[in-house]
Amino acid sequence: MDKRTFIKISGLAGAGLVATPLVSSLIGCGAAPEPTPSGDITGFTLPELGFPHEALEPAVDRQTMKIHHGRHHAGYVKKLNAALEGHALQGRPLEDLLASIQADDTALRNNGGGHFNHALFWTILQPPTQSEDRAPSGVLAERISSSFGSVETCMEALATAAAKRFGSGWAWLVQDPQRRDRLFVTSTPNQDNPLMAGIVPAESQGRPLLGIDVWEHAYYLNYQNRRGAYVSALMDRIHWGAVAGLMA
Repeated sequence: MDKRTFIKISGLAGAGLVATPLVSSLIGCGAAPEPTPSGDITGFTLPELGFPHEALEPAVDRQTMKIHHGRHHAGYVKKLNAALEGHALQGRPLEDLLASIQADDTALRNNGGGHFNHALFWTILQPPTQSEDRAPSGVLAERISSSFGSVETCMEALATAAAKRFGSGWAWLVQDPQRRDRLFVTSTPNQDNPLMAGIVPAESQGRPLLGIDVWEHAYYLNYQNRRGAYVSALMDRIHWGAVAGLMA
């Protein structure tokens, strides 16, 4: 690891972004690949959804979930492992990798981000049949209220960020790296995310707690160009207990 990378990761650790446990470990994609008995380094793997493909209906249809998880996310994992072969960052936990990459490292940027973003996305969604954690509570609710004034205002900010993201990308609820009691909303293009300190603006950097995928493949089969309707329906599928569990 070069000096610039070490300083960057150390700085993030001091700010609480890569504190134990890592977000990437909590969402099932962050463990550093382990060497095999032959000495080869294993790659990242596709995490399970945690619910059946049809479980989010009618907000997200079964076919979209099958394609989104089994093809799109799986494709990011496959391409990420290929991009890491012989790379200086091979064997690093995913969160370290994301904190270290630069804008011109396109393969790691796109596929590392795509793997992390989707793993988080599956974690913070729940079927409508689950009754627990359907609204923020406890410390999360307190931080949302102090940061936005109300849960409703926070949700409106997320919906606006998702609606206004031009083209493909994500809307995020993020924990401030300097003040853990402050949360904010931002958005990023393509598969960028708030962990990418070498890529996203400083005001968008932090610990991602909730991500809303606004790539067309996430909603087009059911909603066509009605992104706002998709985002509104998805808001009712958020597992706020899982979101709270990602806070530092």
